[in-house]
Amino acid sequence: MNKPTNSRTNTSQIHKKKNNKKSKRTNQKSKKNKRQAANTGKDSIGKKIGLFFLILLLILSLCVLIAGLFIYFKYGNTIIRFQKEAQEAVSMSDRDTFRQAETSLVYDIKGKPISVLKGEKDVYYLEYKEIPETAVKAMISIEDKKYMSHEGVDLLAIIRAMTALIKNEGDITQGASTITQQLARNIFLSNEVTYERKLKEIFIAIELEKKYSKEDILEFYLNNIYFANGYYGIEAASKGYFNKSAKDLSLSEVAFLCAIPNNPTIYNPLHHMDNTKARRNRILDHMYQDGRIGLEEYNKASNQEITLSLSKVKKNNYVDTYVSYCAIRALMEKQGFEFQYRFDNKEQQEKYEEQYYDLYYKIQKSLYFEGYRIYTSIDMKKQKLLQQAVDNTLKDYGEVNKEGIYTLQGAAVSIDNSTGKVVAIVGGRSQKYNGYTLNRGYQSYRQPGSAIKPLIVYTPIFERGYYPDSTVVDEPIKGGPSNSGGTYSGQMELRKAIEVSKNTIAWKMFEELTPNVGLSYLLNMNFSKIDKNDYIPAASLGGFTIGTSPVELTSAYAALENDGIFREPTCIVKILDAEGNEVVGEINKQKRIYETNAARIMTNVLEGVMKRGTGKGLTLTNMTSAGKTGTTNNNKDGWFVGYTPYYTTGVWVGYDLPKSLNNLYGSKHPGTIWKTYMNEIHKNLENEEFILYTDNRPPKEKKEEEAEEDSIKDSEKPDSTKDNENKDKTGKDNDQEKAKDSQNQDINPSPDSGEEWNESNEDDFYEDTESGMDFEDQTDLEEFYEENTEQEVPTDKDRPRDQDANGDINNGWEEDINKGLGGNGGPG
Repeated sequence: MNKPTNSRTNTSQIHKKKNNKKSKRTNQKSKKNKRQAANTGKDSIGKKIGLFFLILLLILSLCVLIAGLFIYFKYGNTIIRFQKEAQEAVSMSDRDTFRQAETSLVYDIKGKPISVLKGEKDVYYLEYKEIPETAVKAMISIEDKKYMSHEGVDLLAIIRAMTALIKNEGDITQGASTITQQLARNIFLSNEVTYERKLKEIFIAIELEKKYSKEDILEFYLNNIYFANGYYGIEAASKGYFNKSAKDLSLSEVAFLCAIPNNPTIYNPLHHMDNTKARRNRILDHMYQDGRIGLEEYNKASNQEITLSLSKVKKNNYVDTYVSYCAIRALMEKQGFEFQYRFDNKEQQEKYEEQYYDLYYKIQKSLYFEGYRIYTSIDMKKQKLLQQAVDNTLKDYGEVNKEGIYTLQGAAVSIDNSTGKVVAIVGGRSQKYNGYTLNRGYQSYRQPGSAIKPLIVYTPIFERGYYPDSTVVDEPIKGGPSNSGGTYSGQMELRKAIEVSKNTIAWKMFEELTPNVGLSYLLNMNFSKIDKNDYIPAASLGGFTIGTSPVELTSAYAALENDGIFREPTCIVKILDAEGNEVVGEINKQKRIYETNAARIMTNVLEGVMKRGTGKGLTLTNMTSAGKTGTTNNNKDGWFVGYTPYYTTGVWVGYDLPKSLNNLYGSKHPGTIWKTYMNEIHKNLENEEFILYTDNRPPKEKKEEEAEEDSIKDSEKPDSTKDNENKDKTGKDNDQEKAKDSQNQDINPSPDSGEEWNESNEDDFYEDTESGMDFEDQTDLEEFYEENTEQEVPTDKDRPRDQDANGDINNGWEEDINKGLGGNGGPG
């Protein structure tokens, strides 16, 4: 009975185990089913989300497609046109496109910069290798971090800007321009904020990146961006704010400058220094975070105090205007313009003037934007000395006109005889004035008085067989001029007549020579204001319709010193373009005006003027000199022109609106200026003598001249029984004759001060004090000329036509008298 019981027990346990296993399997299956159900639910949600995003993407794509189609059909042609225009603009560009406006510089005789010629922009161009590396790093860090990787446009930046545009309801508040886009805008576009301009900017930037390297674009960019206050480019800004070249800037100074272009108004250091410094610090932070500078550099630059050293704009009033004038004419000639100063009729003259001024002002404009390097013969030390001599001599005359300009003025020109070039030019007295004033050195034309005699009377006469000891007769001339004091010396040597400036002798010899011949010498030396009414005997005393300028008269006397060879007066040595290529080379035009021996005779006689004549008292301390005074009627104009073997200098003194000045003689105010200046510039020079002339007369003629000379001297010996009046008529010696011919002079007697046939009245006619010499019209002038010369008054067609007149040296006709460069002077 026990065995069955155990069997049942075992069977029960077995069934129990089986049930437990089955239960476990059921539970596991149930859990598995639950997990599967859960996973099935999750998969369903994921599929739904994925489907949602897929639908959204399709919708967005459809929107983009619709928007694209809308833009294409509405703006497609415009976009295509913008793209095509960008391609054309960039394809036509070259490196010169990005150098389109540069400041021109003027250098003196030693190669030192003396003036800056600029328009609205002050620009100096630097090659990439000359640009400070720190400037490149600073601009990339603050303006365009992805510059080295993008292709002209930063799409993410554009999206950010578009988002800001939508958020601000159409107001453009955030920029998205890369460095390349900024360059595109600065060179090819305006700064107008419009969608059209932005599209053009993008297309141009893309094309620029295709054509130029990254280094090229950075070079163009840093030379053209605006740094406020008229400075364009890193070099101009460096010179303007720190008065030094960009290569000499510290890191802090570079960052300071790079802060400005982002907004030149807000970051203008002259008005908002704190803003500029704050942005400098921000730039330094970016450079440090970008790994472009180390911690030590960062700390040093951040702590550096910024001190501006503003460059003062140099304005050498009279130098600037004359340099501009000479440079413009040199560039005109380079372009093939032929200067002219003789005209057959008024129509021809007017046509010429129109062509002249069209080109003159075109080149004048280019002078301020082409970046020329103009090398001149101007010696600033001599310029200062000449200006001081004018100012100090006239300092006691303080009257000014409505514009605040001194009424009594002076002008002077100094020429280096070794080159024929102008080394100093003074166009008036020094005074503060906005802009440029009239440069009387080359723009004013005044009556030259007796200073003209050596040029159109005596040197030409010496070419025709006369010598200093030739006998002439000083006597009254019917209808002609009188001498100073109304005295006449009878027979006398020509030398002495010149020394004491006898008007009658000059008049008679000019008639013998003829005005046609005499004035032809001036025309061949480019005197530009010879009028048809000047062909009368009065021209021998300086009686011109318009007159001469100081630079014209001085250059003519320089021709006497140069053995009769004339050199066109200029201060231009050479002109280079911005890249250093020579545009205008050495200007050394010259041609013979006088025979060598005649010029040497004239110089020898003018030495006597300094020793015994009207220039007595003006001889230099340790240097041989020759010169001539000139004083017009009623003391309205005073001149002195003289030279040494080294320099020729001419001086004029008078009122801009002609009026008399007591004691204004060529030997006084002008002579004082001349002597003061010439003594200074000859201090350390060794004395040189002028080359003596050769007496080419046959021996017999020489003996006859010597005998006649002895006879004249014997007749001039004083008789002890004669009273003082007779002594005045015959002359006792050179000094006595000089004194009697020079009434009312208290320092340096000047017989030519009384030239009474030399006054210009308001109608531009020249009057003698004797009756019958007041020409009311051209008919009276012609009648006088025919009665006294047995010739017809010459017309333009009667003027001599020298075949070489327009050969080596030419001159233009400019109405420069009252037109100034930026002020009240003339062109240039």
